Amino acid sequence: MAVRGIGTFGVGIAHTITAIRFTSSAGGGRAVADSLVAVTDDAVVAAKSALRARLLADRRAVPPDVHDAEAAALAEHLARAAGDATTVCAYVPVGSEPGSTAMLTGLARRGARVLLPVVRTEHDGTPMALLWGEYRPESLTTARFGLLEPPQPWLTADALAEADLIVVPAVAVDRRGARLGRGAGFYDRSLQWRRPQIPLVAVVRDAELLDELPAEAHDVPMTHAVTPGLGLVALG
Repeated sequence: MAVRGIGTFGVGIAHTITAIRFTSSAGGGRAVADSLVAVTDDAVVAAKSALRARLLADRRAVPPDVHDAEAAALAEHLARAAGDATTVCAYVPVGSEPGSTAMLTGLARRGARVLLPVVRTEHDGTPMALLWGEYRPESLTTARFGLLEPPQPWLTADALAEADLIVVPAVAVDRRGARLGRGAGFYDRSLQWRRPQIPLVAVVRDAELLDELPAEAHDVPMTHAVTPGLGLVALG
């Protein structure tokens, strides 16, 4: 199904995250290349971690009245962007995250079925693909990491394929579509079930839409960002 509210922004844009590759024709070149890749990966992870810490500290410093005003603006922008989407995968903003449950209420009032993520891990703590549950405002429960989750019954990870629009939490996003998350990888594991051309919208503050972010090959690029002041922004 096409989502009219977002279609004019070019959902079909192709996104590419450039990965550094090393080649060698020398016999010992592979070991050197592997070493260089490992160093590069470590550097990207370190850069992400430092940037994440700074941006999260900035979020915590946002005055409550500013946060509330931005949350109201985000709810309006997302409701408009959703257009005639019948199923939207979203999430409940918690703590200093931009947005509020008003985003979900606005989507539901437009007639959308809103699915929320359920976080689960393997016995060893390895993140698993997200499960999904239907949004019921009166039935949200506090779960791991302080997240608010929907009640059971939960849907399997492939329920993401039902979504006409996917709203994704982010610490930052860049103009190419690279997203900086919390670092656990739940969404990177889950977005493989999305249908082609479905919009992926990262929710950030104006200052968190950056020109370029450090990125890794497994990072799933966003198609759009939504910010309080800029509204819906096409990426890529």
